[in-house]
Amino acid sequence: MTVTDTLSLIVITGPTASGKTRRAVELARAVDGEIISADSRQVYRGMDLGTGKDLEEYDGIPVHLIDICPAGYKYNLYEYLRDYRKAYDGIVARGKMPILCGGTGLYVESVLKGLSLPEVPENTQLRRSLESKSLAELTEILASMKSLHNVTDVDTVKRAVRAIEIQTYYTEHPDMSEQAEPHPLTDALTIGVEVDRETRRQRITERLYSRLNAGMLNEVRHLLDTGIPADDLIYYGLEYKYLTLHLIGQISYDEMFTQLEIAIHQFAKRQMTWFRGMERRVPTSPIHWLPSTLSSADFTSAVLSLIP
Repeated sequence: MTVTDTLSLIVITGPTASGKTRRAVELARAVDGEIISADSRQVYRGMDLGTGKDLEEYDGIPVHLIDICPAGYKYNLYEYLRDYRKAYDGIVARGKMPILCGGTGLYVESVLKGLSLPEVPENTQLRRSLESKSLAELTEILASMKSLHNVTDVDTVKRAVRAIEIQTYYTEHPDMSEQAEPHPLTDALTIGVEVDRETRRQRITERLYSRLNAGMLNEVRHLLDTGIPADDLIYYGLEYKYLTLHLIGQISYDEMFTQLEIAIHQFAKRQMTWFRGMERRVPTSPIHWLPSTLSSADFTSAVLSLIP
């Protein structure tokens, strides 16, 4: 009996700087697996240091959903679930074990919930009726509707309008609404890489210095030079937000470093809050937390011991 006989998916998740990728690679070698990224920013080409792709870590293990769209694009959850399913089906067809690895909680949770978002066409008339409204007004409208997808993904006017457009479509097409109902996975194994707060903070600071020394500022400068608007890079947050603000002269280098370091620490805390909530929202796939301090052999052995 192989792992694929008892599990449909293994998930390796956790906060930033926990060492998820290395663990997923180690596990993939042990179970003959391929990795699907669950990182909302690693999908963009040319955004390498700032998103921590560390492609050399995969060391020959196939990885999917990295570098699949251009920088400046705004990739969304519908597209992710569509692309995830295509990658997943391909891995299964090759007789390999799919391993989902990443810290974008919305993506991980949506996969574990078995969420499927039907493609929704543009509603030009509805968009016109909403174009003069503020984000607060749009949020209020959305809050009054029964939403079938996670509204935390709606953080701009454009996305709020799109969310209303989707919900309106579901209301007008009940059959599509039924298709979007989640079907939680019951045969997935979810592993969380646990790192204590102080170690995590130290790793974040060391990694930030390392990426800046490796040329992260030049990476962002190049993206701006290729014509990507500063606002589009700022939209991606964290490294791209603060380095762009520095490059366009709004903050000094020291201000950039200090503000970015704080923002990454806050981001890691939000990730952990999400994972704690996810354990309640997806009871069919509890997170088994394993210490980041385990050796490679012990970590892999611990994961394998959890497989039915």
